Amino acid sequence: MANMIGQVILSRRVFVTHGEESNEFKDMVVELMTSAGFFNIGDFIPSIAWLDLQGIERGMKKLHKRFDVLLTKMIEEHTASAHKRKGKPDFLDVIVANQDNSDGERLNLTNIKALLLNLFTAGTDTSSSIIEWALTEMLKNPSILKRAHDEMDQVIGRNRRLVEADIAKLPYLQAICKETMRKHPSTPLNLPRVSTEACEVNGYYIPKNTRLSVNIWAIGRDPDVWENPLDFTPERFLSGKYAKIDPRGNDFELSPFGAGRRICAGTRMGIVLVEYILGTLVHSFDWKLPNGVVELNMDEAFGLALQKAVPLSAMVSPRLSLSAYAF
Repeated sequence: MANMIGQVILSRRVFVTHGEESNEFKDMVVELMTSAGFFNIGDFIPSIAWLDLQGIERGMKKLHKRFDVLLTKMIEEHTASAHKRKGKPDFLDVIVANQDNSDGERLNLTNIKALLLNLFTAGTDTSSSIIEWALTEMLKNPSILKRAHDEMDQVIGRNRRLVEADIAKLPYLQAICKETMRKHPSTPLNLPRVSTEACEVNGYYIPKNTRLSVNIWAIGRDPDVWENPLDFTPERFLSGKYAKIDPRGNDFELSPFGAGRRICAGTRMGIVLVEYILGTLVHSFDWKLPNGVVELNMDEAFGLALQKAVPLSAMVSPRLSLSAYAF
């Protein structure tokens, strides 16, 4: 996931091999998502915030330094290889070329690092958790996996791998992704918002600086909104009243990326990456539970991102012609 985001932002794979560096990055992202989800006493009792009783702030500062080293290395390597790149500029090229905006303000190196940090951290752990939950639900419901395979065999066949242009022709795959985002949203409480001024909403007085957390997880499982909300049913998005619901922030029933002006900046990229990677994994392989495993653990782990408490273990085998796997 990080390498695909790296191709968009930096025109290269961030981690060439699955070595120490990639494992460290994964650990850093997991630590960030876990720490960011902690209940911090200082947030609710400001007078004792400076004590940092739980050590959360100290831990985040140490983590920040580790990320800063990694991001500095990425930017330096990108700058050093500028003369080798040809074709369209990548995301970082555009950002650097347009550092001066219409108001005369300038994006400094810290701003650029913060933007890269957001895109890499918010786009990796969240997207991979959605894919893992989707695969888990399909293994739990083999008929869903079979229908996805049948659709892909009809549209793509078994002589080549899925490409991005195929996704628009795979409505059932898209429905699986929507249903996963509904039942297992990557950020169950989204990110907190703060009211900049006092206001009134539906008769409730909201003071200035009130912190708001939207429970996306509960909305996705609300029986007043969804029929049989605890069931994993991708078909609900193929016809009927849910058919036109979209996760891009226009429908509050399904808003895994938030909504409004503060919606996730990587919404479109996140949806495409999830659909493409999940589609590739499903189309390219047969998936089965390990021998002796009868029931899957569906417990959720605590943190800003909704991870599985017990990572998915599965047996995979090729289902395409061998030539399709050649790079």
